[in-house]
Amino acid sequence: MRIGFAVPQSGPWATPENMRRVATRAEELGYHDLWTFQRVLYPVGHPMGPTYRSVHDPLVTLAHLSGVTGRIGLAVAVINAYVQPVVLAKQLATLQTVSGGRLTAGIGLGWLPEEFEAAGIGFERRGRRGEEFVEVLRKAWTDDVVEHGGDFYRVPPSHIDPKPVPGPPPILLGGTAEVALRRAARLADGWVSSSREDLAAIAARVDLIKAALAESGRDAAGFRFVCRGVTRPGAGGDRPLSGTYDKIRRDVDELGAGGVTDVFHDLNFDRDIVTADPKEAMRRAEEALEALAP
Repeated sequence: MRIGFAVPQSGPWATPENMRRVATRAEELGYHDLWTFQRVLYPVGHPMGPTYRSVHDPLVTLAHLSGVTGRIGLAVAVINAYVQPVVLAKQLATLQTVSGGRLTAGIGLGWLPEEFEAAGIGFERRGRRGEEFVEVLRKAWTDDVVEHGGDFYRVPPSHIDPKPVPGPPPILLGGTAEVALRRAARLADGWVSSSREDLAAIAARVDLIKAALAESGRDAAGFRFVCRGVTRPGAGGDRPLSGTYDKIRRDVDELGAGGVTDVFHDLNFDRDIVTADPKEAMRRAEEALEALAP
């Protein structure tokens, strides 16, 4: 089981100093990956909550942290497919190279219509767009001459260099619907759950993906099943990854028994963290880092 930790990215506690403190301490404690997420804008009056109100760019954050760490993985869950795939391919290839091959690239379809509107991209046919998006990424990372003519993207015969070193980063796909899970099984190196995932039922999603992998003739052994752990230390109730640290560690073990290969603890989705005084938020985060280390 790979255990990761999300860096401070949302709200007042998400300062460069706190990002570096979490990243370097997580590496010292043996965590496998640092995680980020994307939110480009917050529509006025939207009810989605404080986590999404003020969010740093995930790739710039990871690039910064790659310079203060040397071993720990660098991961994003997820970049949404309303950006231009050739531009993103270049950014991800460079980040993979400068970090020494530590990147994991999570890709999502997106779910906020206002972000698509602001990007000048249609909200319809997101599934098919996402599939073509991944196809363009892989071509940009592997083909000597990159050429693509699809329903959504066109690339004239071109060299897109340098290629990522030591090779393309693994791609994770998000999604919750059965069609999205099957898409991940066909196209990706892994699947990542959303912040709204019912973790008590995640084993069923893992089983569905494994069945789809077998149907596609793919081996599930190297496939990553990544759980975004919306972790709330000290919270009441029976919700997975909430409560005492002992309970949270038991919950991680249960997720592993259900087929999950990666869990990352994400305090950015605890509204008590993202709305707290930054010093108190960091005190709680550093306590969690120590208590939940691999």
